[in-house]
Amino acid sequence: MNPNLSRLQPYPFQKLSALLAGVTPHASLRPISLSIGEPKHATPQFIRDVLVEQLGGLSSYPATAGSEPLRKAIAGWIERRYRIEKIDSATQVLPVNGSREALFAFAQAVVDTSNGTPAVVAPNPFYQIYEGAILLAGAQPHFLNLLPENRFALDLRQLPEEIWRRTQLIYVCSPGNPTGNVITLDEWQALFELSDRHGIVIASDECYSEIYFDESRPPLGGLEAAQRLGRRDFRRLVAFSSLSKRSNVPGMRSGFVAGDAEILAKFLLYRTYHGCAMNPAIQAASAAAWEDEKHVAENRRLYREKFEKTLAILSPVTEVEMPEAAFYLWLRTPIADTEFAKQLFGQYNVTVVPGSYLAREAHGVNPGRNYIRVALVAPVEECLEAAQRLKAFYSQFAKGKSKNDGFAVSHRQGV
Repeated sequence: MNPNLSRLQPYPFQKLSALLAGVTPHASLRPISLSIGEPKHATPQFIRDVLVEQLGGLSSYPATAGSEPLRKAIAGWIERRYRIEKIDSATQVLPVNGSREALFAFAQAVVDTSNGTPAVVAPNPFYQIYEGAILLAGAQPHFLNLLPENRFALDLRQLPEEIWRRTQLIYVCSPGNPTGNVITLDEWQALFELSDRHGIVIASDECYSEIYFDESRPPLGGLEAAQRLGRRDFRRLVAFSSLSKRSNVPGMRSGFVAGDAEILAKFLLYRTYHGCAMNPAIQAASAAAWEDEKHVAENRRLYREKFEKTLAILSPVTEVEMPEAAFYLWLRTPIADTEFAKQLFGQYNVTVVPGSYLAREAHGVNPGRNYIRVALVAPVEECLEAAQRLKAFYSQFAKGKSKNDGFAVSHRQGV
């Protein structure tokens, strides 16, 4: 077996299951899970209809590079969304089966271990796929801690030049999971300068790019930043995007990578052998989804409503603010994050992820410690019920109340 498999840590949700094992939640409260970032809004009907109409495509093997209509739909969306003059759909776009599999596979294609163990850098806390991809590619992970005193921004100064010289790939996530921060143009410029200095490939995970709260200020993307800074060839930059959050189709497993044509040509070669072609019916439904924005705006409206109402409920009992984007709240805990999650589950039947499970000890600290990640993915009413339970739980620490004080009996019946 691949010896690097032994380097993998248990996935956060495995650790969460072990943490909550043996805990019996309050019997009168129905369970509310805010742990997994799985969209719960309804899939738009027009996407379902196209998927069904195109089932005849199952009789043919799909091309790994995807169909021309899908690549053109993706290229057109990138041009409109990021105000980019021209994307070559034949060489700068590649459909993938969701951003998760592509983020993992990308490291396997990029990392070169022929001259020893290279470094790959990731944010911390982070999407756990990054670490698994790094380890199974035979590289050494190094982390950049995302800290509140620095607006959860990437601080490239945390790593010495000796590490950067060995770095072949850096994962960035914007909007960030779990902090919701968006990389600024100045930060992109620093990343590009670092990439030029050491030949580092940038993998920009942008799967939350369409979950934002100000319609006049969509988050800056890597490709847009590159164009604004005169890097029209997107050298050493590949952006990863997905329909899962944007269009509420996580089960379709559909996304794309776009950017440096030379890198994508090699990634396509890798994927041809890997067997990653997208289902033809899903390709057709995906093209339809990328070409429609009405359902995406409605999706954002629902998230905006949830966040505004949830923040109004929680602000009297804990520090909370609207993230720049994405659908997570990154909340401080008054006790250890693991104990907070365990007690919250036991008393109020609400499941959240301890922040320390989403991060690693780096530079003397685990930046997820004493935080929880709350995924506001459930329907509005369910999220607000969970917020009321969270408020009641936080109130115990703020005011020294006993268990369940301040939580109306009517709430205990669930919704």
